[in-house]
Amino acid sequence: MAGALALTLLTLSASAQPNPRVPEPSAKIEVRARPIAAFEPRNPERNEFGQLTFRGGIELTSSSPHFGGISAIRVEADGAKFLAVTDKAYWLRGRIVHEGSRPVGIADAEMAPVLGHDGKPLAARGWYDTEAMARDGGTVWLGTERVNRIVRLNVGRDGLTARAQPVPIPPGIASLPHNKGIECLEFVPPGLPYARALIAISERGLDEAGNIKGFLQTASAWSAFAVKRIGDFDLTDCALTPKGDLLVLERSFSRFRGVAMRIRRMPLAGIQPGATVDGPVLIEADLGYQIDNMEGLSVHRAADGALVLTLISDDNFSMIQRTLLLQFTLEE
Repeated sequence: MAGALALTLLTLSASAQPNPRVPEPSAKIEVRARPIAAFEPRNPERNEFGQLTFRGGIELTSSSPHFGGISAIRVEADGAKFLAVTDKAYWLRGRIVHEGSRPVGIADAEMAPVLGHDGKPLAARGWYDTEAMARDGGTVWLGTERVNRIVRLNVGRDGLTARAQPVPIPPGIASLPHNKGIECLEFVPPGLPYARALIAISERGLDEAGNIKGFLQTASAWSAFAVKRIGDFDLTDCALTPKGDLLVLERSFSRFRGVAMRIRRMPLAGIQPGATVDGPVLIEADLGYQIDNMEGLSVHRAADGALVLTLISDDNFSMIQRTLLLQFTLEE
């Protein structure tokens, strides 16, 4: 995670730059997109990968100094409008442009700092490494790793000027390892088990059995569960399907093998206090495929009825990494 870079970017020279504690207005930015025609470049005709079908992808760049480090995304029901957040506690809002079912660009993009309860940028108080997002209509929850916190914002009412209100959390979340805290947040909609609950899962906070710690908030009470850890994969995001499956996005990194990603599907009903949940792998990919540091996952139902997964990568503001937006159809 790019903690040191976050401080560098947000602590600006008073003589040459605005005071970082003064909220910046939302700024329109241009996001350029380069199409990714094949998920597996060595086999460009292939579209089926496990239970997923590749719809298309784009590599994103922008001249905005705040663009990059995208760690969570939520695509709206129309399949176009989205809200994302970066490691450095900046909102990114825009619209995915499609040609047929393939994403080809980003339009109407704008960025603004996430604001704290006092109206100052959340990062100015050290609450950055914003890694996780859940959404229920206009209500958005964000999880931060630099300090283990969850905040709630009324984006529906206040837009990108919404102010973050801290959510009470249990000791298990507050004591998660530094920079390995909450990476997954998901709100459970009505009609599914644990309706209106909040799911929070850590990146690599491990229990005594070596599994990944998770937490469930129901009726203002928190309980703990775990996600089975397999290999050296850490958890980077999650999203619910309409039928009540929790899709878990995972990432591994090795200096010798590079980066890899994996998605598993787990039944929401299996998340019980004290339980360890597991499920089948939907896809696993390494650097032989068009991936990077995949950190964001969103699920929506397309107009044609397809269940679409949107993945986005965190480039860590590095010149040697990429911001990729990939879309797949999940066979149900």
